[in-house]
Amino acid sequence: MTGPERPPVADDRAARRAKRAERWRNRRPSRLGTRAGTAPKPDYVLDDDAGFRALLKRVWREAKAAPDLPAAVDVLLTLDGVVPADVQLRALRERDETALNVLCGVSWRAHRRRDPAPGVALAEAAYLGELGLTVSGRIAVRVPSEGPLETGHDLVDGVMRVPWSAASLHEYRDETARAAARRSETVADCRRWLDDLGPKGRDDCLEWLKEAAQRTAPFVLYQEDRQYTNFRDRNTITGKTLWPGHPDCAFSALQAVPLELWSDGDAVAVVCLSLLVRSAGFARIEEANGTQLTVDHVAHLLERTRRGYNRASGPELAPVPAAEPARVASLDELAGALGARRRELSGHVQLYREIHGALMHKVERIAGPPETPCERRERALCARLRETLPVTGGTLAEQAAELTRSPGWLARPHRGFGTGLESLVHATVTGAGGAAEADFAMSRGMRSLPALIRALRDEDWTEIVGWEIGEYFCCVVPSPGARALFGGSATHLADTAWAISARMQYNSWHFIAGNLPGVPEVRARDHFVPPTIPDLAYNSDLHHRGHVAARVRYSIRSPQPVRVLDRTFDGFVDLRLLRCEGRPFDEQDLLFAHRASGFIAHATGLAAGLVADGAAIEVTAFDPAWHWATIAGATKPDGADGTGGADDADGGDRPDRRNG
Repeated sequence: MTGPERPPVADDRAARRAKRAERWRNRRPSRLGTRAGTAPKPDYVLDDDAGFRALLKRVWREAKAAPDLPAAVDVLLTLDGVVPADVQLRALRERDETALNVLCGVSWRAHRRRDPAPGVALAEAAYLGELGLTVSGRIAVRVPSEGPLETGHDLVDGVMRVPWSAASLHEYRDETARAAARRSETVADCRRWLDDLGPKGRDDCLEWLKEAAQRTAPFVLYQEDRQYTNFRDRNTITGKTLWPGHPDCAFSALQAVPLELWSDGDAVAVVCLSLLVRSAGFARIEEANGTQLTVDHVAHLLERTRRGYNRASGPELAPVPAAEPARVASLDELAGALGARRRELSGHVQLYREIHGALMHKVERIAGPPETPCERRERALCARLRETLPVTGGTLAEQAAELTRSPGWLARPHRGFGTGLESLVHATVTGAGGAAEADFAMSRGMRSLPALIRALRDEDWTEIVGWEIGEYFCCVVPSPGARALFGGSATHLADTAWAISARMQYNSWHFIAGNLPGVPEVRARDHFVPPTIPDLAYNSDLHHRGHVAARVRYSIRSPQPVRVLDRTFDGFVDLRLLRCEGRPFDEQDLLFAHRASGFIAHATGLAAGLVADGAAIEVTAFDPAWHWATIAGATKPDGADGTGGADDADGGDRPDRRNG
């Protein structure tokens, strides 16, 4: 590939390696200049019960204190108000779902809900069942013909005894018979669909699903008692611990195996996942996270999506027709139609995902129009940008247009930064965080656009995927009041900000390969499909240890594409806003954040254009020293010799035990 004549470039790789080594000599701001691995102990130790475990213990206490069984079940279904009840209902085994409907009148299927069964005293019970909460957050129900829950489940803290009347037993018997008949019909339908694919079609389908599992964020799905997950230690399909083709991967184990030898559960799981992916790509799998992989559930999800897309489609687009109830061939047609309609809606409506952190469950939403809260936040951000940048517009669109007309200053030093691009990123992050009343705001990107452009021109994909996370940056800006969230310690706050920054650098590293051609070197490198729509998360301070440590309860993520030369890089930059307490972010906050991240992406694209024409724009700010200087002050902290200071004495926990 050729491009504009460039100034001679010496072999600067050794110099860049030296800079990288210095940048990462010690990754924790409070230990700048010390050798990694010399701290005698972790600095910020988390309680073993922090996060999800603490939530489950609280939920179980509340459930046991409930006045009756329906009230206790409501607490368990919502995890005491933390998640929508229908997610937990769709996580139940078929017989557990039937039991709770008979006993409590709860069901995710509105047409099957009934009145709760009358209470029955323990002494008068025809059968004594049990109710429990597993350490994964699912409800466990002991039904007739099963042994004690504690023999087959890892429970939070024992069980509650549940008395059944003779009438409830008879209802349960009749309902389970009907459910078994429906399941038999569904399994036969799935097998017919798979049989129509033929051996090669099934193998291609399995390869597709393995790729989806490998390139998608963690998910946990169920087929009755069996788990399908790409989630580290519990992997049963390709993911972090099972490579593609591993014999323990449920999908790899099916390849070349006659369909007649597949289990019913595997047949249904493969069909369900295929329908999900066909409707929106790999990320749709996460919208089933934590639930049972059943055709009924997938039909429910696709129908909800169809109604949303039809509401958002203008009169020029014909409505997407409904599928025949729970028929795989019809659902396959619907999934394809939804995938096509989603592409048609792109650019006309704002899709986003709502994330319920307790169960890692996602729901696709369609945003309404920007309203007063969004516009008010944008005006506040624009006022900040007018104070700090050479722009005068009253909206981000106007300021972006000014940048387009005169972008040269992005390549020159500005307000103490080595480049205007760095100054713009910092000003936008700071202003957006203040306007949205966030505890932390941040944006990530690539440090060396010149290096990226050289590699793209040379089609050196191996060079790009070989870059480590130090080749990326993330500017993290805490709010003025954030220090109080960490015991008033500036040291703790600076270390937390850098821990967040390092994780965001990893995200940039993890996504970039997904934008490159699928050559062997790229496919061999661990990566996810880059994100393309924003998301709004609730109760994120439960699972991810980094989120627990940083107290990230509510968040907005707004990824944006950037065009570099002739290639669009999805998820190349983003803006994230975090709150540790207080009210959750809402849709108007998300729309504001998406406008702000679009402004950063626009500037980054202009900077890439300047670099393509010969400018040298390197991001040198936003490393540990920068975060220390801007958050905790420029002086070297107590304990920077590696012995620990006063602020470090109360301990901490990081993903690894190196000083960062």
